[in-house]
Amino acid sequence: MLTGEVEKPWIADKDVYVRISWWVTWGVAMLGVVAGVIRCYFGWKDVPRVGNLCLIMQDDFSTLDQNIWTREVEMGGFGNGEFEMTTDSSNNSFVQDGRLYIVPTLTSDVIGYSNVMNGYTYNISGCTTSNKTACGAVSNSSSGAVINPVMSARLSTVNSHSIKYGKVEVVAKLPTGDWLWPAIWMMPVNDVYGAWPASGEIDIMEARGNGIDYPSQGINYVRSSLNWGPFSFLNGVAKTYGWWTNRRKTYADAFHTYSVEWTPEFIRMYVDTRLDYMLQLAFNEPFFDRGDFPETIANGSEYIVTPDPWVNGTKNVAPFDQSFYLILDLAVGGTSGWFPDGVGDKPWLDASSAAMHDFAQAQDTWYATWPQSIDERAFIIDSVKMWQSC
Repeated sequence: MLTGEVEKPWIADKDVYVRISWWVTWGVAMLGVVAGVIRCYFGWKDVPRVGNLCLIMQDDFSTLDQNIWTREVEMGGFGNGEFEMTTDSSNNSFVQDGRLYIVPTLTSDVIGYSNVMNGYTYNISGCTTSNKTACGAVSNSSSGAVINPVMSARLSTVNSHSIKYGKVEVVAKLPTGDWLWPAIWMMPVNDVYGAWPASGEIDIMEARGNGIDYPSQGINYVRSSLNWGPFSFLNGVAKTYGWWTNRRKTYADAFHTYSVEWTPEFIRMYVDTRLDYMLQLAFNEPFFDRGDFPETIANGSEYIVTPDPWVNGTKNVAPFDQSFYLILDLAVGGTSGWFPDGVGDKPWLDASSAAMHDFAQAQDTWYATWPQSIDERAFIIDSVKMWQSC
């Protein structure tokens, strides 16, 4: 049995400072919530949007629809000095289980390694380029010339679908393997402002198949960029590019959605969500001014004023004020600088006249990094959608 006075705290006078501290604590918390809501609202409100869109193409790859896709077949390197030839063979591009596969294979498996390196003439079947020198090659060990050591594929909508402002969405899984170069990108239907890069290029996604320890952003990075400039040696791409990285996995581990949204006011390229944008650019100044190009350039033995190829185009938007078509491809190597010299045991130098020869000579080394499973070595596209602003 308890004896003495029992303490009853509920009848004691309330401590005013305890009450004040309680209200202050909850007041500050609620203020933070309100501020967060306001910030989220204005952040959402300030995100530029594409407006009304009309779906003009959707392919879920029940078959390889030749009314949509054109296989571009050639051996010329596509301006990047790429080391693959692109074919129309079902070994290199095919549809299986509702997905498009773009698969790199060894040329030596078809003609033998010795023929790749010396004494063989190869003419590619179904060549689609008007540049007939890009339809064949002769290997010669004394000159360092080789047959392109890899076969791959490049598919485009050049003959079917293009958009001028709108949206493109591609669901894809990237390949892994040293010096593989998967890309989703767009080129102008017509060179309205002149030869590349004057008429522009939209790179929705590019990646490198090298592992995550590759110092120049391996398969755990994806990049976007715009190419534009008066001449190939005056390309403003360095001012309009960006990337996103997957910190937990690589982009070869699963399918991701790569998108571009494009209007006369802005362009945005992202992976999976607009929050994960690789590049978002407002069209708020002329591209010629944005490039900060030199006032004069050498033209033979004299200097000329650097021309503005977009002076008659849409202000602040040209050259990205015209129709562009879509390209899906898996390149290998190249001499454009996409794979920097001296990084990751790169077996060739871009400036070397024997770059492809040196790459082919190292075949045993880089091919050992390519998975034997097609599901890991292939660039696999699950679906493609294109919308036109309407």
